[in-house]
Amino acid sequence: MKVVIKLGVLFMALFLPFSVFAVESTEEGSLIPNAKSGILIEANSGKILFEKAKNEKVAVASMTKMVAQIIILECIESGKIHWDDVVVVSKNAADMGGSQIYIKEGERITIEDLMKGISMASGNDATVQMAEVISGSEEKFVQLMNQKVKELGLKNTHFKNCTGLDEENHYSSAYDMAMIARELVVNHPEILKFSSLYEDYLRENTDNKFWLVNTNKLVRFYEGADGLKTGHTDAAGYCLAATAKKNDLRLIGIVLGESDSKVRNREVMELLDYGFQNVQMNVLKKKGEVIKKIKLDKATKEIVDIVLEDNLGVVEDMGTDNHKYQYQVEIPSLKLPLKKGDSVGTIFVKEKGKTLSNGNLIVSKDVKELSYFRLFIRGINDLVSGSI
Repeated sequence: MKVVIKLGVLFMALFLPFSVFAVESTEEGSLIPNAKSGILIEANSGKILFEKAKNEKVAVASMTKMVAQIIILECIESGKIHWDDVVVVSKNAADMGGSQIYIKEGERITIEDLMKGISMASGNDATVQMAEVISGSEEKFVQLMNQKVKELGLKNTHFKNCTGLDEENHYSSAYDMAMIARELVVNHPEILKFSSLYEDYLRENTDNKFWLVNTNKLVRFYEGADGLKTGHTDAAGYCLAATAKKNDLRLIGIVLGESDSKVRNREVMELLDYGFQNVQMNVLKKKGEVIKKIKLDKATKEIVDIVLEDNLGVVEDMGTDNHKYQYQVEIPSLKLPLKKGDSVGTIFVKEKGKTLSNGNLIVSKDVKELSYFRLFIRGINDLVSGSI
């Protein structure tokens, strides 16, 4: 009988799918045993799928630069700076050590090339130069970075510089890094234009072009990977914020304090594998789908379509199909005029009173306010037609 039992156990071990045993691998540290801390989240909702010492304050090296990238992209989006703006490199930026793109004092370089240098090569010189462009000095820029993490509600992060070089009282946590990475990919997706490149050139159309190779090797070797940021110093060890997307599901994995880059890459890939094997994104409503039609009496278009800005879905365990979801739409009173793409409200997905996810609602077309004359003509037409 013992032989039969042993053979049965052996058969299960060899032939049952990996997912049968996946639940056990979520025990603290079992997926990333070599990391000081780490976390895996679904990007859209921020749902935590795995964690290890997620709130422990540790050095995070160049992953610090993700907050600098958020501020740079906000300045681009507001029109304060533009990708083709040309800046003159300062002595302070040119003299930065550590990882760099070897810009020289007095050199003229575009903001787009500086962003490439930050995103692909983790250039300290490029980051300090952008800090000076935006704030006048690295010190003032770091104040903006610390203000930004407070705005994001993060409690275990404080920066002393914009590069991530080791310095006392410069720290973050796996959870905070995940929320910073989420802010980048969800609210500033243009970052992926830079972080997804494996190789590219600076000053490409000049005699002084410089070849860049991404420090994040996952963008070449892991399916669906398109970012996000590596880091390494003596105090931090090897760190990585990685993001990948498959079948509408975007995951963000963080590992901190790894012993070397190969272990770092392997363990963050195992984190991502775990997520993709065990959860799925159930897309409930598609981007552009009309959620509500609103009548506006004083508008050029009486009926305005309110649509989803992006796909709306919920994260479910793989194979789940028995959920019953409810929707709650909140649209404040609209003020004219409206431009195509203007945000006008939110739709919430709920189950048993709990909010699982939400989506931004926008207007599908420009809507202007009618002139008094056209309002008068419309009123006459309604009177004649008997609609009033």
